[in-house]
Amino acid sequence: MNLGKIGELLGIPLGWVMYWIYEIVNNYGLSIIIFTLLSKLIMLPASYKQQLGTVRMQSLNPKLRQLKKQYANNPQKMQEEQQKLYQQEGVNPMGSCLPLIVTMIILYGILDVVYRPLSHILRISSDVIEKAKTIIVDNDLADKYFKTRPELTILRQVKDDPGLFSSLGNEFVEKVSAFKNTFMGVDLGSIPTIRPETWNSAAIALIMIPIVSGLVQLAFTIYSQYKTRKMNPDMGSAAGAGCMNVMLYGMPLFSVWLAFTVPAGVGFYWIWSSVFSLIQSVALYSYFTPKRIEEINVKLKEKNKNKKPGLMQRMMDQQNELMRQQEAAKNGGRVDYDADTEGMSRSEKQNYNRQLINEARKRMAEKYGEEYTEDDDKEK
Repeated sequence: MNLGKIGELLGIPLGWVMYWIYEIVNNYGLSIIIFTLLSKLIMLPASYKQQLGTVRMQSLNPKLRQLKKQYANNPQKMQEEQQKLYQQEGVNPMGSCLPLIVTMIILYGILDVVYRPLSHILRISSDVIEKAKTIIVDNDLADKYFKTRPELTILRQVKDDPGLFSSLGNEFVEKVSAFKNTFMGVDLGSIPTIRPETWNSAAIALIMIPIVSGLVQLAFTIYSQYKTRKMNPDMGSAAGAGCMNVMLYGMPLFSVWLAFTVPAGVGFYWIWSSVFSLIQSVALYSYFTPKRIEEINVKLKEKNKNKKPGLMQRMMDQQNELMRQQEAAKNGGRVDYDADTEGMSRSEKQNYNRQLINEARKRMAEKYGEEYTEDDDKEK
């Protein structure tokens, strides 16, 4: 796995955090646990908003079901009314994406930290690491993973034969030899495999990391979906059940696959990330009682009454307005879009579409009380 410049960039700040934690606890596994807890605490406000948004979305289900029945034969109108409802209630359907995106970004940075402990945690200079690589190659000790995880290979070889690296100085050898990259006897720099060279307690413990990772993730998704089904019975429908089954089995399988393809330190981090996420989810669901949600809804609805819609809302409103113009306006407005554009050349149709877009923008500007400026690219 080549993480490239992006992985290195993400690994720099996370590496410093891991370095500071390791300096205090002097244990790699414990450092990962503390780091995971800190990252969850930092993300708690965003997670709070995400779970609040999820619960509030679920509380809107009766109104959404009513809209679906009322506009069953008019999908365009139903979409408009749904967006209007979200705006009135101050709910963002996409608000739950942020914590997941941040989690994946942190995971990518953690990969770089685990792959390069000499750089990030021991703070060894790149020049010395390059010299250590040369020693590995010259002594024909490079394995098949050397190109993608050279620092882990150096770490293992220094521990196995410190004398081989004596030319790099006693400080380097002592620092690397003293690095505690194990947790309860498990080498967190090794990649778990179902075919270890020797079956012993360490090999079994290493294999258990991906398995435990998948089981904890499964427990988290089962609990989350149980609460979702409880608050939203519609999720039991065929379409809803299909989506939930993908999450139910997809994330645990992803966790197992990931933990079997990267060093155990990453799987170890993923285990504790899922554990803390489960604890956090239980606590937040316990906090968000129906009565408290009702009180929050009243406050937020009042707060968002005079609030201007965000960029996403404006884009959706503009798209709805454009679709309304294109499809048909049976109330005496524009006729069918296909009939309007029949016989037009490609250039004429582009100009016509640009006119529709500008008209939609003008309507949105008037709706939000803003100044409207025509598209500069519009052909006169």
